[in-house]
Amino acid sequence: MTEPAYDLIIRGGRVATATDVFEADIAIAGETVAAVGRGLGPAKRELDAREKLVLPGGVDSHCHIEQLSAAGIMNADSFESATTSAAFGGTTTVISFAAQHVGMHLREVLDDYHALARKGAVIDYAFHMIIADPTRQTLEQDLPALIRQGHGSIKIFMTYDRLKIDDEPLLDILVAAREGGAMLCAHAENHGIISWMVKRLLARGYSDPKYHAISHARFSEAEAFNRLIGMAALVDQPIMIFHVSTAEGAKVIRDARGQGLKVFAETCPQYLFLTADDLDRPGVEGAKWMCSPPPRRGADQDALWTALSLGDLQTISSDHAPYRFDETGKLRAGPAPNFKQVANGLPGLETRLPLLFDAMVSEGRLGLEKFVELTSTAPAKIYNLHPRKGSIAIGADADIAIWDPKRRVTIADDAMHDRAGYTPYAGRTVRGWPITVLSRGRVIVDDGKLLASPGSGRFLARSGGEAAKPTGRLVADMNPETNFGAKLL
Repeated sequence: MTEPAYDLIIRGGRVATATDVFEADIAIAGETVAAVGRGLGPAKRELDAREKLVLPGGVDSHCHIEQLSAAGIMNADSFESATTSAAFGGTTTVISFAAQHVGMHLREVLDDYHALARKGAVIDYAFHMIIADPTRQTLEQDLPALIRQGHGSIKIFMTYDRLKIDDEPLLDILVAAREGGAMLCAHAENHGIISWMVKRLLARGYSDPKYHAISHARFSEAEAFNRLIGMAALVDQPIMIFHVSTAEGAKVIRDARGQGLKVFAETCPQYLFLTADDLDRPGVEGAKWMCSPPPRRGADQDALWTALSLGDLQTISSDHAPYRFDETGKLRAGPAPNFKQVANGLPGLETRLPLLFDAMVSEGRLGLEKFVELTSTAPAKIYNLHPRKGSIAIGADADIAIWDPKRRVTIADDAMHDRAGYTPYAGRTVRGWPITVLSRGRVIVDDGKLLASPGSGRFLARSGGEAAKPTGRLVADMNPETNFGAKLL
C-alpha cells in the first residue's frame, strides 16, 4: 500500500496571506508547508476547514514574559502560561525580552531567560535584549557576540528611573547596533516631562490611577520620537519605535519615513480600543488599566487606525505585561497605592488577534489581508523571521490558525489562560475566534484544549536582517566628504 504523501492536510478552507485570499487545501509534511492547492492528498490525517479561514499563526513581536521589573516585581506569567495564552489566541511566535538591569552581565541575562523558555514555552520564541547598563563590556564584548549568536534586536528605554538611557550612551548603543547589524527598538518618552508631571500631580493630591494618564503628557511622546529619530539619522541606524499612542507621535513617524529614514513603528490594542477614561474607576480599580504610555483619546485611536492604513505603522503587538491585581503585582505597595507606585502593564497576548480580527475583518475596518500583514507577516519580515514565519507558503513552518469567522465570544476574566487574573477587555463581544492552532505542523490547540507540552517551543536564532541594514546615506556631519575628512563611523 502506498504511504500517504503528507502528514496532514487542512482541507477546504479559505486561505489568507498578506496579499491574497483564496480557497485551497494546505498540505503539511513534517514541520513545514509542502503544498498549497486543490484536491491535495492523500494524508495521514485531515482537518476539515470548510466555512473556516486558514491564516498564518500570529507573530507577537513585543511581549514581557517571566520578566523581573527594575523595581523588583516579577510579572504574573511563566513562559508556559504566557505562550499557552498566546496559542489559544492564535499566536504561534513570540518575541519577548531578556532584561538587563544595572549591574547585570548581558550574557548571563540571556542564559537565564533561555533556561526559562526552554523549560516552559509551548510555541517558538526569540528575544529582544534590553540594555539598561551600557558598560564597555556590554557594548564591546557581550553585545557583538550575542548578536552573532542570533539575538538580532536590542531594546532601550528613554524613561523610567532605573532603566532610562540618556542621549550620549544612546548614541553609543545605536552605533553598536549598527556595527552588529541589529535592530534598535525603543520605548521613547521624555523622562523629564513625565518626572516633572508626576511630582506636580502627587504634590497636589492627584494620586488616583486616572492621573497616570495625565502624568505621561502626550507631548512627551512626540518629543522623544523626534530626538530618537534625529540620533538614529545621525549614525544611519534603523529603529523600531514601540507602542505609538498619540496622533502627534504618528505624525512624527510619518514625516520621518517621508524623508526616507528607516523608521519602523508599532501600536497595540490598548491604544486602539481603550482610552484614558478606562482608568477613571472607583478606588484603585483603574490600576488594572495602567500601562505606559497610557491609553489616550478617541481622536488618537482614529489617527492610529489611519496610520496603520497608510503604512506609517507596520505592526500591532500586544505589549503583554501582566501583573496581578494583588500584593504580588499592581498592589505591591499596599491596598491604596498612588499611581506612581503601581506596576505598569496589561495582559494581552490572548486577546490581541481576536480584538483585531473583530475590528479589521468582521467589522471591515481594514480587511483580512491587512489583518494578516499587521499581525503576522510584517513583524516576521521586520524581525527577520520570514520566510520561515509569518505566511502560508511552501517551505514555511506550518504555523497555522484555523478561524471560525462566525463564532461570537464574550471576553471574560476567567476564560483567559495567562496568570494576570483579569483582562482589560472583559465584557467585550467579538466575532471571529481561532478554534484550531498548529505550530510547525503540530496541532497545539483544538476545541478549547491545549495539546502541546511545556518546552516544545524552539528558540529562533536570527540576525537583524534587511530591515536593520543602514541606508548608506550619511548626514553631512558624519560624511568624510563633507566633514573635513573625519571618519566617525
